Amino acid sequence: MEREDMLFSLRAALNGDDTIVPTLVRQTHPADMAAMLAEFEPIQVRRLIAQVAATERAEIFGYLPPEFQLEVVQLMTRPELVALFVEMSSDERADLYNELPQDAQETLLPALAQVEREDIRKLAAYEEGTVGSVMTSEYATLTPELTARQAVEQLRRVAPDKETIYQAYVVDELRRLIGTVSLRDLIIAPPHARVEQFMKHDPIHCRADEEQREAAHMISKYDLIALPVVDAEERLIGIVTYDDAMDVAEEAATTGFHKAGGSSGALGGSIRDASITSLYRSRVFWLVVLVFGNIFSGAGIAHFEETISTHLSLLFFLPLLIASAGNAGSQASTLMVRALATGDVLMRDWGRMLGREFLVASLLGLTMAVAISGIGAWRGGVDIAWVVAMTMIIVVVVGSLIGMSLPFAMSRLKVDPATASAPLVASIADVTGVVIYFTIAAAMLGAPAVS
Repeated sequence: MEREDMLFSLRAALNGDDTIVPTLVRQTHPADMAAMLAEFEPIQVRRLIAQVAATERAEIFGYLPPEFQLEVVQLMTRPELVALFVEMSSDERADLYNELPQDAQETLLPALAQVEREDIRKLAAYEEGTVGSVMTSEYATLTPELTARQAVEQLRRVAPDKETIYQAYVVDELRRLIGTVSLRDLIIAPPHARVEQFMKHDPIHCRADEEQREAAHMISKYDLIALPVVDAEERLIGIVTYDDAMDVAEEAATTGFHKAGGSSGALGGSIRDASITSLYRSRVFWLVVLVFGNIFSGAGIAHFEETISTHLSLLFFLPLLIASAGNAGSQASTLMVRALATGDVLMRDWGRMLGREFLVASLLGLTMAVAISGIGAWRGGVDIAWVVAMTMIIVVVVGSLIGMSLPFAMSRLKVDPATASAPLVASIADVTGVVIYFTIAAAMLGAPAVS
């Protein structure tokens, strides 16, 4: 069904036809259904999802944007909220619980079963940004003495309540993680073979207090369906599934792009739905800082006022040269921020990367100098052409080295390398380019700088 047709049908459901939504839910993926519902007001979404079974309602609800989820649940009655929480996956309901006002939390918990209350408290206690905050407790465990046949039967019994059964985790009597076994291995193993005979020992795992980006990196690196999470005593306490890891990676990439563009802080949701205040706050800091930083460019120009007044044609090339320096620096910075984020480059690689960047930037500068020297000769003569060409080579090299080195410096200072944003690198390169340009001009053209 086309998007407009679905929206029309959902609007019709709001007018009293309670057979439309269940039919649409059966025909539509929950993610697509959630995307449609996000076009409506929260009070309308509450009415629409109330027309389907609790399990379907929870599945669709999990795909709604977090801030929109909060708006909807604040309109629900206590029984509606309890029914939703019971059916939601453990990690999603823990995230939603953390967003609820304290009075709503206190109202909700007593209405839940003891097991669900403890699960929410445990998962909600982990600090935001840690592996524990994105893990789920809905995983399947086996013990090593089970036979393959017994293990399959056990997985069949618990499957409806687990996030995944394609990978099961083998634990000892203290729930310490000792191995993993795939559903495929269980099916092809001899029925009477014990799990400990064919399980994979010493499985890849992570700690609950590690950064969640590390879990996403490990799932990607080792091509895992899910990553087991252990506590300080190596006891299994949860798993991070690949879909949650994808969400973490997407969030990290989005944050990195925002920082690379000179924004700071989190928008707390999509940019489409972000408030004017949050957009302002995310962008104002670096813009104000860079305004004062660019004052140095003006000071540099004023310092060489006599050189400029003697050779006015120098001003024609000024925007071109400082833009080239900024562009080269931004390129180098973007490449290095990404390399550091993915682990492709480590801190100890700085010296080696510096040498390579110098050679690459020199070749780039020479190419650009040749391209601009003809215009320099035509516009200001041979002397101006030499000044412009030499400046181009130097500013491209210097801008590239600044852009490459700044992310390393940020990492050394325990600051996110993405903070070395394109506007910051470009502003530093601008100031440096102005000084280099007019210093070379004053030296080669014989006009003194203003003291």
